[in-house]
Amino acid sequence: MFNFLKDKIKKIYSSVTQGMQVLFGKGSFDEAFLKELTALLIAADTGVATTNLIIERLKAAMERVAVTDLAQAKKALEKILLEMLESIDQIEPFPRVLVLVGVNGSGKTTFISKYASLLVQQGKKVLLVAGDTFRAAAPEQLSTWASRIGVTVAIGKEHQDPASVIFDACERFKAEGYDHIIIDTAGRLQTKVNLMKELEKIKKIIQRQLGDMSISTWLTIDAMLGQNSLAQAEVFYQATQVNGLVLTKLDGTGKGGTVFAISQKLRVPIVYITFGESVDDISRFNQQEYVHNLLNA
Repeated sequence: MFNFLKDKIKKIYSSVTQGMQVLFGKGSFDEAFLKELTALLIAADTGVATTNLIIERLKAAMERVAVTDLAQAKKALEKILLEMLESIDQIEPFPRVLVLVGVNGSGKTTFISKYASLLVQQGKKVLLVAGDTFRAAAPEQLSTWASRIGVTVAIGKEHQDPASVIFDACERFKAEGYDHIIIDTAGRLQTKVNLMKELEKIKKIIQRQLGDMSISTWLTIDAMLGQNSLAQAEVFYQATQVNGLVLTKLDGTGKGGTVFAISQKLRVPIVYITFGESVDDISRFNQQEYVHNLLNA
């Protein structure tokens, strides 16, 4: 699967991996090397703070082995980058109750559709919920995807209280024997206080209706926006308890370092990544393979 993914996100590997190959193919581990590595990581949108942390850890690791061999430095860097990514071992890949949060335009609705398609392929009965009742195009977009992949979508009236839509959907989920319920939510950052109150209200409704089930909340982040998307993500992270991250549009940017900045800042594991326009352009995130492929052509 990940070999296929590597082909799909060529822009990441062509810009970052080629730079790494050139850098580790010459010279020795010295200040000139570290300066070039710093510039490459920042260009890859790893962020200044995270890049400085990586460089300091790499210097410390190389001082312990007392060598200047770049092959050894590459192994040390791979270990450091891997350690910076939160483990997904404890994250349920297909939770029964899933709430998606994220800024409008972050790829939330598209991810829901791709993720639901994975469940359908496993023979699961899936209910989507259009919880964003204020963005007129949101329910329509979700309905279009739902009909395409063969799942049901619960839609309320325009400007209806999202919590009431979700309440009815939870009742339907229990009554009609669905295996999974996936809830879309609004993402209007310009009304931060109202957004936080709305998400809190939605969570209480779900917990009251489906409290006997584990509820997962994943945050979608547009990888194309790099550090800007990280700032937006922090608003949602503060507004509600998030236990998983989804990186979307990963093929549209050559800045593969974004994943390290995000993981380091939020300390939440990346669960899935999406890329491309096809409903099949989705993959469970694999830390080991991502880091290895990022550093090796």
